[in-house]
Amino acid sequence: MRQIRLNRFSNRDLAIGVALTLLLLVTAVFSLTVGAVSIPLSTIVKIVLPHHRGDVKVDEGLYYIVVNLRLARIVLAMVVGASLALAGVVYQGILLNPLADPYTLGVSTGAAFGASLAILFGSGNWTFLGFGILPLAAFVGALFALIVVYGLGHIDGRLHPTTLILAGIIVSTFLSAGISLLKSLHEESVSAIVFWIMGSLSGKGWNHCLVMLPYFVVCSIIVFFYSRELDLLALGDVHAHHLGVSVGRVRIILLSTASLITAAAVSLTGIIGFVGLVVPHIVRFMVGPRHHKLLFYSFFAGAVLLVGADTVARTILGQGQELPVGVVTALIGGPFFCVILFTRKKQMGISS
Repeated sequence: MRQIRLNRFSNRDLAIGVALTLLLLVTAVFSLTVGAVSIPLSTIVKIVLPHHRGDVKVDEGLYYIVVNLRLARIVLAMVVGASLALAGVVYQGILLNPLADPYTLGVSTGAAFGASLAILFGSGNWTFLGFGILPLAAFVGALFALIVVYGLGHIDGRLHPTTLILAGIIVSTFLSAGISLLKSLHEESVSAIVFWIMGSLSGKGWNHCLVMLPYFVVCSIIVFFYSRELDLLALGDVHAHHLGVSVGRVRIILLSTASLITAAAVSLTGIIGFVGLVVPHIVRFMVGPRHHKLLFYSFFAGAVLLVGADTVARTILGQGQELPVGVVTALIGGPFFCVILFTRKKQMGISS
């Protein structure tokens, strides 16, 4: 059985891993202390680490805020951020396109459309085989969007990276219009459907973490298992085939897995764009293109980015108001997208 071995990581890689872990810890702790109610770090320690309480009685209201509101929200942000980052790595690796991520490919919008349909027909709270219908409906929408984008991205039997992104924009536009149509047809669900467009972690608790957990664990294991195949696919389909990769099967498995983990995240938090675009590029710059490293560090970096973005979203306005976290990630990812596009355009100009 394949596994990630420590001897495949240099001392520099391990140092980056430690730094990312510490950054995640610091960001999470800071997020626990700030908000509409500022809570001192000493009180956080007493609440989160019970053996430090001693004879000091902790206020029940503060306990509820820290454990059931902020900590649950932070854990969900970590899981969703890691999920979107892993999906971004897979899409970029499979499609050989540095601009590919769940948002730019229209997969997130497809998931939101599927979730909106489930809400419209009143099946948002149903379950099937122990799984919530909402993530499954979102997965169907995400997979539909990916299939359409993948089909439109082919010209003369070849997949063109630039055409793929244009196809993603086109499909996302049509699906966004479809979501708007659903809102107009069912005004009672407008507030719930608008949530999917904006992206937010507001009001999320431990039950949402439990819903996300099985999708996150299963999909992460599958993606990490195929890290070697992702490296070989980067050489091109012909080379990968000669090196023993079943290109078609692996591509279907990985694209489906990335779409499922994206759909599960979107069904809980709405559309949070650009995490899957920004994180893989930053991590690739730090540790290189090998996917066993890229996936491992993107896992942590995605968690750091979304926890940080959500902390900004819920504190920047003050007075108990908060921005949708999707707005914050868009403000980060929009300029980053332009930089990547400009760099790629410059490289293509030099090569021609």
